[in-house]
Amino acid sequence: MKIKDLEFKKFITAAKINEKIKELGAQLNEDYQQKKPLLLPILNGSFIFAADLIRELKVDCRVSFVKHASYQGTQSSGQLNTLIGLNESLFNQDIIIIEDIMDTGLTLSKVINEFGTLGVKSVEIVTLVRKAPARAHAVQPKYIGFDIDDEFVLGYGLDYDGYGRNLKDIYKALLPETTK
Repeated sequence: MKIKDLEFKKFITAAKINEKIKELGAQLNEDYQQKKPLLLPILNGSFIFAADLIRELKVDCRVSFVKHASYQGTQSSGQLNTLIGLNESLFNQDIIIIEDIMDTGLTLSKVINEFGTLGVKSVEIVTLVRKAPARAHAVQPKYIGFDIDDEFVLGYGLDYDGYGRNLKDIYKALLPETTK
């Protein structure tokens, strides 16, 4: 399949994604059975994952959104821009950050540092995909869908300059080794 100037091939099927979301939902239900977490999906990419994951939760929870961006094309820009923040207090809240992909750890590190000054009770991260470079970062998610190599992926909310979010499966780009 071609999107913009890149070729992609199917990487993780919708069936595998759905199975993993059920597993993550069961883990969260067990870990938060006596709590009422505030779920914070990070937009834009996590919206599909967050919607499916939230429907698996049986615990009382609330949902709010945060929007950050650090990508341009196929590379992280290294800069993080807060685009939309929270409009409610996080003081004494159990927070679950929902992320589509943990690429470098930059976004989550920034978000967690911000939350540290707001008196949250706890912060955990659930990510659908964690890339190899992020595994060396100090910030680590407790709940991980898939660990992958340093691949450029899209689909199931993940995008390439806004394209491909609507795909049910996750696809990886067929990039030459020198441009990864």
